[in-house]
Amino acid sequence: MIDIGKTMSKITLWSREGQLLDRQVRPNAKCEEGGIARLDAAGIADWATGVLRGHADSGVEYIVPVGHGAGFAAILDGALAFAPIDYEAAPPQSTMEAYRAARSPFAQTGSPALPQGLNFGAHVWWAGELYPDAMARATLVPWAQYWAWWLSGVAASEVTSLGCHSDLWNPDAGDWSDLAKGQGWDQRFAPVVKAGDVLGTISPALAAATGLPETVRVLAGLHDSNAALMAARGFTEIARNEATVLSTGTWFIAMRLPATPIATADLPEARDCLVNVDAYGRPVPSARFMGGREIEALIEIDTRRVDIKPDQPLLLAAVPAVLASGAMHMPTLAPGCGPYPDGQGGWVNQPEDWYERRAGACLYAALVADQALDLIGSDERLLVEGRFAEAEVFVRALAALRPKTQVFVGSAHNDVSFGAIRLIDPALMPEGELRRIEPLDADLDTYRNRWLARLEMPKESNA
Repeated sequence: MIDIGKTMSKITLWSREGQLLDRQVRPNAKCEEGGIARLDAAGIADWATGVLRGHADSGVEYIVPVGHGAGFAAILDGALAFAPIDYEAAPPQSTMEAYRAARSPFAQTGSPALPQGLNFGAHVWWAGELYPDAMARATLVPWAQYWAWWLSGVAASEVTSLGCHSDLWNPDAGDWSDLAKGQGWDQRFAPVVKAGDVLGTISPALAAATGLPETVRVLAGLHDSNAALMAARGFTEIARNEATVLSTGTWFIAMRLPATPIATADLPEARDCLVNVDAYGRPVPSARFMGGREIEALIEIDTRRVDIKPDQPLLLAAVPAVLASGAMHMPTLAPGCGPYPDGQGGWVNQPEDWYERRAGACLYAALVADQALDLIGSDERLLVEGRFAEAEVFVRALAALRPKTQVFVGSAHNDVSFGAIRLIDPALMPEGELRRIEPLDADLDTYRNRWLARLEMPKESNA
């Protein structure tokens, strides 16, 4: 399984029985071309070729690509037409004004208006200005499916990637948005297939470069948070029940699996709610914020992350001091994102102690996550997956803030990749059991009320 995230790229090797055999990780390099931030396509490809070469004799039968949901690639004459644009690259104001005027309404797409290229339709529009000749001839694919093409030479599009706040998809209709049709992008993007469809076998060139057999089959693949959703559905506590999966990494993305269909058009667009589309094409009410990026920004002078296992007892022990001092962080550190997109983030009574500062960052993430979950009506069961599932202050604070919800965690690192291999065999069951989280023994209701009250203060007082 090849997982190309925003910050990290991962390749994992799995047995047919669903056992993890190997895991390789590489930080993605920051790239720039023409003064514009780009995705590290060339560097990732070189690294992935080397890792795959190391598995030439491992009996690989399938490869499933996974990618973040805010990017696209243009393929022309068997190569990239131009380096893919990083979603944190901001188009010129005039470009964004023209694009925003042409967007389809939220009620149709479930895509809120997001900054930079987080609606990757904005970057498709911008690329049309930057590279008009190439964009008129190129085949376009979402980021995850670019890697499917790199592996197989077959270009395809797929709904979990198109349905990830791209502005290009109508989740209820299961079709392209009016924007995509009006701009002719529905004809420029490769044909839409299902995430579990086999596109073909690996290309002869990649087989020669890696030593892998030419019989290795390549699936279309899917958006990374949707892969986490696939993994979660392998647990009996989640499958066919009212449940929400909170995927944590650079982004914290809450995806609700409602017991009965809900009106997704009623979600609050201005608070970073959206409609994702699952691997079966069904709308999934969702909310998100840039939790991992914000936590890292809050502890930038520290050398140890909030999810380091040996530090968990000390971080938990630091919570009473944080609460007693009234230390709290206000949203947001990622302007335009999350349930408080216009908030001017800052500390109140910033802790000086190393552990207290990290514990405070986890409480902040729990408070924002709690609000995001409320916005999508999350109820009954919550599974926290990804890296920050190991941050005990965060998950236990979330359990305390939501006493009517059963909060679970599973494996912290392999949920996305396990979900991806369930496309090959949906009957695969995760190893082990979910762990029910014990709430923090602390008065977080009062802490939350003070935090919410401060959010209502005038901005000049909220610092």
